[in-house]
Amino acid sequence: MKSVIGKNVTLTLYGESHSDAMGIVIDGLASGIPLDLQDIQDQLEKRKAKGKISTQRHEADDFKITSGYFNGRTTGTPLHIQIENHAQNSKDYHPEILRPSHADYVAHIKYEGYQDYRGGGHFSGRLTAPIVAAGAIARQILAKKGILIGTHIAQCSQIKDRDFQDLEQDIHLCNQLEFAALDEKKRQEMIACIEQAAAEKDSVGGILETAILHCPAGIGEPFFHSAESQLSQYLFSIPAVKGIEFGMGFDFVNHKGSEANDAFCIENGVITTMTNHNGGINGGIANGMPILFRCVIKPTASIFQKQKTVNYDTKENIEFELSGRHDPAIFHRARVVVDAMTACCILDLCAEKYGTDWMR
Repeated sequence: MKSVIGKNVTLTLYGESHSDAMGIVIDGLASGIPLDLQDIQDQLEKRKAKGKISTQRHEADDFKITSGYFNGRTTGTPLHIQIENHAQNSKDYHPEILRPSHADYVAHIKYEGYQDYRGGGHFSGRLTAPIVAAGAIARQILAKKGILIGTHIAQCSQIKDRDFQDLEQDIHLCNQLEFAALDEKKRQEMIACIEQAAAEKDSVGGILETAILHCPAGIGEPFFHSAESQLSQYLFSIPAVKGIEFGMGFDFVNHKGSEANDAFCIENGVITTMTNHNGGINGGIANGMPILFRCVIKPTASIFQKQKTVNYDTKENIEFELSGRHDPAIFHRARVVVDAMTACCILDLCAEKYGTDWMR
């Protein structure tokens, strides 16, 4: 099993939902980078479960950096972040019962029954906490280069947020909000929708829209290492992400080339485009326009209604009702994970073009 991603700045993820601790190793950071530790904790706070719209498993998510950081700056050696688990309730999980749309069955097949099944083990969304911590570091480095990242909840079930308008202001707003819908009225409607799903012992999905502002032109590669394929690899690593589209995405099918092309122009001596239907990427390489993409997050697989499944040990068809603590929706918590994975990918692509010393 490999849990490593990245080429120049690599992430190695370890741990399980109910293990004593989990964490991430970041390799490839330049030395001498100052880190804002409070900002890392603030990002972890955005991911935490809160209120009726999230699981009732509440973890402190206090992190500690055990290597690669000394006297307030990175040392250039692998940086290790660890987060302890304290609120496990392992008795709620039974390895022989295959929960619909979870990884239970495929884990049995791949690991031949030796996997840690508690809380989903290594497949759990719980492991996105150390990813958020790593992403916070990447975001700090990118922000000092003027590269800004923000994600809003574009859609919850059938409720749609307003579109991005002033990107710089909206990114700032997204990053301040606990529930990142830009329109306040839609925000309240979405929260009510999630609460209603929870009351019905069900769950809902959503769409997250992300903007990367001031991303330098020229990062990315053609074909196999395109900016889209690299971002997609990082984003599909997030549990429950089932689809990604860039720019106009699947709506391209509704337009002709004369409508979909982004015409070039010169503004203050800088080459830019008059529209941004392609989402800031041409030929797999960033063109300097804002990079825009959307991810769909499926409804949480853990629901409290009676469901049909299979007992893996006896190979019998059964019905079961889930117990435990689970989210009626996860996209509102996943948006900071999307920001984190996006930042880690863009940092890796920038390091590929400019070298790791560019980070300082």
